[in-house]
Amino acid sequence: MKLKDLYMIMFLAILFLPFVIFPALYKFYINANTAHPILLAMVKFGVLATTGELIGLRIKTGNYFAKGFGILPRAVVWALLGSTIAIAFKIFSVGTPACLEYLGISGAAEAIKGDFSALKLLTAFCISVCLNMAYAPVMMTFHKITDTHIAMNHGSLRSLIRPIPFAKIFAGINWNVQWNFVYKKTIPFFWFPAHTITFLLPGHFQVLFAAILGIVLGIILAVAAVMNKKK
Repeated sequence: MKLKDLYMIMFLAILFLPFVIFPALYKFYINANTAHPILLAMVKFGVLATTGELIGLRIKTGNYFAKGFGILPRAVVWALLGSTIAIAFKIFSVGTPACLEYLGISGAAEAIKGDFSALKLLTAFCISVCLNMAYAPVMMTFHKITDTHIAMNHGSLRSLIRPIPFAKIFAGINWNVQWNFVYKKTIPFFWFPAHTITFLLPGHFQVLFAAILGIVLGIILAVAAVMNKKK
């Protein structure tokens, strides 16, 4: 293990350990998350998902930082995406159980709020599937476009105010990798089970756990980039 990897581990420990060591800080987080869920989601994704991208960069290049990578623009994009993820979680965690009830699976809406049971597991899985089939591909495509836009602007903060050439970038996406790996493999084989676990957790932990999964997403994106270069 190199010194820079140790620094990354220390950074992650500093992020999480205080909430374990100091009960008052943990209580503050719970209260803040209840009062300002969207704002907290933006902070969590802005920090954790961007950290995931740095880990992905380490996998691709051997370094956590690179000229033109654009850490701040990426963090801003992740913060904005974090707000939409929090909203999507609310929509699907309420709407999917209601649909299950409509389809005749009585008790789904109550089961997802209660203790672990087979019905709660089924409901959490259905929420995950609906979320990842309807929302995830749109979010992933948008994220790919913004990443490309930031790279085209050499990581400059000006990328946040310059118009994004959506049509041009969309047409240039390697859809072989995007479809066959990002969508076809990661969504059913990773995100379905990962977000099933997410929706089994208490509400105040769900977006945090999803943001932690953003670290995993950074690794997945790094693998996808490596695959893209090989094509």
